[in-house]
Amino acid sequence: MGGGTQRPTMDLLRSEPMQLVQLIIPVESAHRSISYLGDLGLFQFKDLNSEKSPFQRTYATQIKRCGEMARKLRFFKEQMMKAGLSPSARSVISDDVDLDDLAVKLGELEAELIEMNANHEKLQHSYNELIEYKLVVQKAGEFFHSAQNSAAVKQKEVEAQQRGEGSIDSPLLLEQEMVTDPSKQVKLGFVSGIIPREKSLAFERILFRATRGNVFLKQSVVEGPVTDPASGEKAEKNVFVVFYSGEMVRNKIVKICEAFGANRYPFAEDLGKQFQIIAEVSGRLEELKTTIDFGLVHQGNLLRTIAHNFEQWSHLVKKEISIYHTLNMLSIDVTRKCLVAEGWCPVFATNKIQNVLQQATVDSNSQIGTIFQVLQTKESPPTYFHTNKFTSAFQEIVDAYGIAKYQEANPGVFTIITFPFLFAVMFGDWGHGICLLLATSYFIIREKKFSSQKLGDITEMIFGGRYVILMMALFSIYTGLLYNEFFSVPFELFGPSAYGCHDPSCRDASTAGLVKVHATYPFGVDPTWHGTRSELPFLNSMKMKMSILIGVAQMNLGIILSYFNAKFYGNELNIRHQFLPQMIFLNSLFGYLSLLIVVKWCTGSQADLYHVMIYMFLSPTDDLGENQLFFGQKFLQILLLLAALVSVPWMLFPKPFLLKKQHDERHRGQSYALLGNSLDDSDETELHDGSSSHEEFQFSEVFVHQLIHTIEFVLGAVSNTASYLRLWALSLAHSELSSVFYDKVLLLAWGFNNIIILIIGLFVFICATVGVLLVMETLSAFLHALRLHWVEFQGKFYEGEGYKFQPFSFTSLDTEDE
Repeated sequence: MGGGTQRPTMDLLRSEPMQLVQLIIPVESAHRSISYLGDLGLFQFKDLNSEKSPFQRTYATQIKRCGEMARKLRFFKEQMMKAGLSPSARSVISDDVDLDDLAVKLGELEAELIEMNANHEKLQHSYNELIEYKLVVQKAGEFFHSAQNSAAVKQKEVEAQQRGEGSIDSPLLLEQEMVTDPSKQVKLGFVSGIIPREKSLAFERILFRATRGNVFLKQSVVEGPVTDPASGEKAEKNVFVVFYSGEMVRNKIVKICEAFGANRYPFAEDLGKQFQIIAEVSGRLEELKTTIDFGLVHQGNLLRTIAHNFEQWSHLVKKEISIYHTLNMLSIDVTRKCLVAEGWCPVFATNKIQNVLQQATVDSNSQIGTIFQVLQTKESPPTYFHTNKFTSAFQEIVDAYGIAKYQEANPGVFTIITFPFLFAVMFGDWGHGICLLLATSYFIIREKKFSSQKLGDITEMIFGGRYVILMMALFSIYTGLLYNEFFSVPFELFGPSAYGCHDPSCRDASTAGLVKVHATYPFGVDPTWHGTRSELPFLNSMKMKMSILIGVAQMNLGIILSYFNAKFYGNELNIRHQFLPQMIFLNSLFGYLSLLIVVKWCTGSQADLYHVMIYMFLSPTDDLGENQLFFGQKFLQILLLLAALVSVPWMLFPKPFLLKKQHDERHRGQSYALLGNSLDDSDETELHDGSSSHEEFQFSEVFVHQLIHTIEFVLGAVSNTASYLRLWALSLAHSELSSVFYDKVLLLAWGFNNIIILIIGLFVFICATVGVLLVMETLSAFLHALRLHWVEFQGKFYEGEGYKFQPFSFTSLDTEDE
């Protein structure tokens, strides 16, 4: 585990060699050492204080202080967002800012902003109240003015009637006395205010019921929304005046107004006082408006100052929080003069880590350097693959299934080629491939801009897999050229077709009248095959057989990788009793089928491969007749069938008995072990303490497990091979959908010879192509390719039971949400 190179191995097949390291760091240089390791990003710390709660750890106070600073920064960000400001893009991050000075400065800025907000809220509340008061005075003044005019007219009518003769319409004596003697008239009180318009109807009903109709309500609609002083939100409102008689009624009206959120304002009946109030309110409004505007300018200047330094402050606070969280994972020596850290790091990073620790010692003016020592351990190290922006997306596809065990064979190496290729087999159309290529090229060309922006979930996913989509597009163009399909239309790209018509009988979309007039089409499917009756059987046969060949080849690759895994971990049992019988079983059946497909293609034979494979099991000794493809085929089939039958018990029986034998040998050897030998192996300890009955139970478990594994492989070999036929099915579905959209939409619209119908047809064709073929079919082919890799390929060799190397690093601080 010792030693250190200066660069990573860049070997994606095996993870980087890792080592467990202990660091003994002096207290005076601990903070700077952790900071430098975070900048390097190649050391994963272990928590040596896992039994302690966060409040019991050494640096809990510092974390609390940094958390308070982070809260203040979040408050500043909210205020900037309300003001329509955004943090300035920082060009250089400076770590020269003192944390104590920053804490004081943030506290002062927060206090100033809180005071500004409180003053602004008070002024704005007063301003909104005065606005409503002015509206009430204006609208209620209109009520009283119209009422006074009506009263004057009524008074004149009464006086005219009194001068004339009495009639049945003349007022009674009491009424006359009240009219002529003002002291006997009833004086009505009133309450004026403003209420939200959606509550006005219910307000009127409750008033009527509560007072039994002994009030008179007058309302007037206010044009435009009005800002409510309490909530600060705009709402449609009505000005109201309620006339009443009696103090008890007034108390009821006041309570109802409070319940409905109606704001009450005083009102003078005298017209002169009304004009005086309006003038005073208007002057006060102007003064408040000036004060509010001045306060907003001052607040904006302060927020712009904060925005200029916000990113730097935020980065520093996040960095300090992560440093102190890491320091809390370290144990303190009893002398209280050093901290002890343990963690994992790649072997190649040894010298880099030692250099930064030495630099931290120098910069901290410490007299004692950090001690770096490698620990021996049987603990499984984390898995670390050194990827770049191209390979990282393919590695993420594998990691989504499971993280590789330490130095387990990594499927990501093969996924770079096989994943886009299997996708392209199902998506083979070079027209659609070009569309995918143009779409992903946009993300690749502008990746610097997109990488610095916060994207949506779907856009982020597409941008992260831009290089995967690029490979999918390139392979789709290649397979599309093989299939000779451009939006389902064939082209003579590589020369003229090899076939031509010599009589009119070949014009009925049949190959009966076609003869070979040129050399064989040099690349891909001959364009003449498209649109003929023989197209579907030919493409069916070609794509189906290609799917079987690809599937058998990839499954063989998976079994070969299982051999390399067993060889790497020194598991000879798996090599002899898993790898060999699996290879024999798979290739005795499906490897032989692949051989027949290739021989049939090369010889042009008309043999029925279905018949050959079926009767290989039902009647292995019968003559093959016209289905014989090569000499000795019958003998070879019998030999392969026997090999397949032998490989099944070979997988099942030897391994459990050999494991039991090794078990017993370890048990006997341990009984006579030397005194003082420590048993680090938990399995050996368990064997030493176990009884014979316990051994029998273990054997039965191992045997049942091997039986399940054998059945799973035998049935899986058949089902997995059939599963690869999804390549053929999805390819035909994609081709047929594309052909339907072309024939039944675009060509049909073209046949009407009408420009409007043609534009509509072209629009529908584009929408169908983008929505169905470029989105739904892309997603479908992607998911099927993912399944073929996870189940049919990785299931043969990949356990994925490791855990990922997650070093302490500052690189992702600015993209993380707190």
